[in-house]
Amino acid sequence: MQDPGLPPLNALRAFEAAGRGLSFRAAADALGVTQGAVAQQVRGLEAQLGLALFHRLPKGLSLTDAGVRYLAEVQGAFETIRRATADLRQHPQALRLSVTPSFASKWLLPRLPSFAESHPGMDLHIHASEAVSPLGAGGVDLAVRQLSGPLTGGLRADLLFAGQVIAVASPDLMRGRALPLAQGAFAAFALLDDAHGHWPAFLGPDVRPVTAALRFNQTALAIDAAIAGQGIALASRCLVADALASARLVQVSAQVLQTGRDFYVVSQRLAHLPEPVRALRDWLLAEARQEAGA
Repeated sequence: MQDPGLPPLNALRAFEAAGRGLSFRAAADALGVTQGAVAQQVRGLEAQLGLALFHRLPKGLSLTDAGVRYLAEVQGAFETIRRATADLRQHPQALRLSVTPSFASKWLLPRLPSFAESHPGMDLHIHASEAVSPLGAGGVDLAVRQLSGPLTGGLRADLLFAGQVIAVASPDLMRGRALPLAQGAFAAFALLDDAHGHWPAFLGPDVRPVTAALRFNQTALAIDAAIAGQGIALASRCLVADALASARLVQVSAQVLQTGRDFYVVSQRLAHLPEPVRALRDWLLAEARQEAGA
């Protein structure tokens, strides 16, 4: 609904352009419309205001006293809008991505330079927490989480990585050992545990380690301890992919534990996603596909 206190924007644009060049024809050329359309918009504006803004002369226009005052105000208002728009473009809306601390440190952070290079100017905020933040207004735009069942509440989940857990250790710790290790050989090493507690399912009931386990509340800490040679860790394959590729870790067993909890990018329905959020989602999925195909 049109605000009765505000003239139509098109009429103000026509008046400002005509007042700047003192010509309906010049205003029409600047706005990409016909001279008649400009004249009609200005007449409508004058009718709404109840006063004349221009003197129509045989060879052009001149501003009335009211037109001079009004033109200065209208041009000032347009300049304010231009400055506000330029400032907004220089300070884009922040993208808010929620991930777990382990996923942030072991997978996301090494790949952020690629995102910055392919999406310059995007303001990305990483919220690393085990807590699940609400999506949408006042919350986060996207989240990466491990899920074991369907989502509710009209959310969308796109598969990022399968929940595959493998056993890894430092090459120095495995020096002189034949790999892959037999199940019974795990008993000779410290087993690095995290909050997920996958070791019983991975080893089975018959393996009893002789070295006390080290327990951490974050998978990233267990991975770092494995890199430091403190024992064997269980971790999702995606979280140790970089360390395996750089030979800081080796996979010590051919066994892969399917946890039933896969990594997903969680978002609102695609029809509701702003373009920057959609770009971040697409980048995450593309990076995962590239890694899977490597």
